Amino acid sequence: MQEKVIILDFGSQTTQLIARRLRELSVYCEIVPYNKFPHDDPSVIGVILSGSPFSVYDEKAFRTDLSRIRGRLPILGICYGAQFIAYTNGGSVEPAGTREYGRAHLEHLDASNPLLRGLKPGSQVWMSHGDTITTLPDNFRIIASTDKVAVAAYQIEGEPVWGVQFHPEVYHSVDGTQILRNFVVDICGSRQDWNAASFIDTTVAALREQLGDDKVVLGLSGGVDSSVAAVLLNRAIGSNLTCIFVDHGMLRKDEFRDVLNDYKCLGLNVIGVDASQKFFSELAGVTEPERKRKIIGKGFIDVFDEEAHKIKDVKWLAQGTIYPDCIESLSITGTTIKSHHNVGGLPEKMNLRLCEPLRLLFKDEVRAVGRELGMPDHLIKRHPFPGPGLAVRILGDITPEKVRVLQEADHIFIQGLRDWDLYDKVWQAGVILLPVKSVGVMGDERTYESAVALRAVTSTDAMTADWAHLPYEFLAKVSNDIINKVKGVNRVAYDISSKPPATIEWE
Repeated sequence: MQEKVIILDFGSQTTQLIARRLRELSVYCEIVPYNKFPHDDPSVIGVILSGSPFSVYDEKAFRTDLSRIRGRLPILGICYGAQFIAYTNGGSVEPAGTREYGRAHLEHLDASNPLLRGLKPGSQVWMSHGDTITTLPDNFRIIASTDKVAVAAYQIEGEPVWGVQFHPEVYHSVDGTQILRNFVVDICGSRQDWNAASFIDTTVAALREQLGDDKVVLGLSGGVDSSVAAVLLNRAIGSNLTCIFVDHGMLRKDEFRDVLNDYKCLGLNVIGVDASQKFFSELAGVTEPERKRKIIGKGFIDVFDEEAHKIKDVKWLAQGTIYPDCIESLSITGTTIKSHHNVGGLPEKMNLRLCEPLRLLFKDEVRAVGRELGMPDHLIKRHPFPGPGLAVRILGDITPEKVRVLQEADHIFIQGLRDWDLYDKVWQAGVILLPVKSVGVMGDERTYESAVALRAVTSTDAMTADWAHLPYEFLAKVSNDIINKVKGVNRVAYDISSKPPATIEWE
């Protein structure tokens, strides 16, 4: 049985970072909604309460009953979680005089306390809160303060329950990982046995039990997520898996051919379907980004459904859904950031049960699993690529000619990154075709052609991203090559926006 730490999600933007830090410690964890604690799961060894955009005294604040957890499992409350534990036990939480955001330093800390073992006075932490704990219940004891926050950390006397006002999960908290290690390893007793190999063993066994002799279809995209999911399922059920790779006409240059060859080398049973004309027809004249995504999502469903019905006795649909897909598609606060056509939709229409073996993994963990499965590096290290493909990198309406132009420009950019040994240093890169034309001069002639923007970012999980600081010499070479070799483009720009406030993709 795989032991786990449960993270109760109260809606914080950094909840996923808590999970990432624990996984980096080889500790398996799962994020669940604040009111969905798995009380009957004997594998749970500890609980962490996340931050939240709410104040604990708000009428709409997320609340949960900890009475069945306290005394049975160690608990750590972070920011809102710490305030919630104090407030619901009779303490006071009030608005701070000014919002406390940024670096702070722990003073008067009790280094003998199990949670803070190994820390020294002055340890830097990251604060991000508008409320502060002003009064603690009688049986709560302060174990750390800062110059502005009296209750920076506390423990309930005689209980394995702690609260910290700061965020140990963010990199700015210098000893944050040590604090989390103290909690999950020393206090909760984790064996730290979570790794790619153990994930494969437990997942293959679980898939065999879940699927039995049933037949499964999986929609391949050419990306690392669906590819790893396919190889994992192939190891579990072999020929009972059929993969369908749909070309909607907006893949990268030669990608349909190259990806099919890769999948054959992996021994996968793959059906390739060229449906590009269907998609170009349905997208004609459409300019609104979300509508593009919806049309491509529905079109994918239609093509996939038609092909899947040619296979007899299929009972399961497999998808390469990973954690960020689920997180971004619908957060706990109900805010949709963008649509993903691989999250929901197909099972209801096709009357199939859903299988998502990677649903709880982050992208870097998926890659680690791929390496452990023996997949080739060029597949594992492939940059993320949007499901709708180049359709969301063409601003405005979609035409075959625009796709051709963008494919050629994108090919030059991506190949250039590989040639300059920059590809693996970038999280994601691509070219955007802008809906503007500009004046240029080529030889003795005046031109009036399209402009493109290069986009390259660095990231660890796509939840946040910074623009990649690529060498000027490289950018100059790529710009020159695109303008000289791609008919229809006479201007190249470089996007230096970070996420947030921008997104990685333009649409």
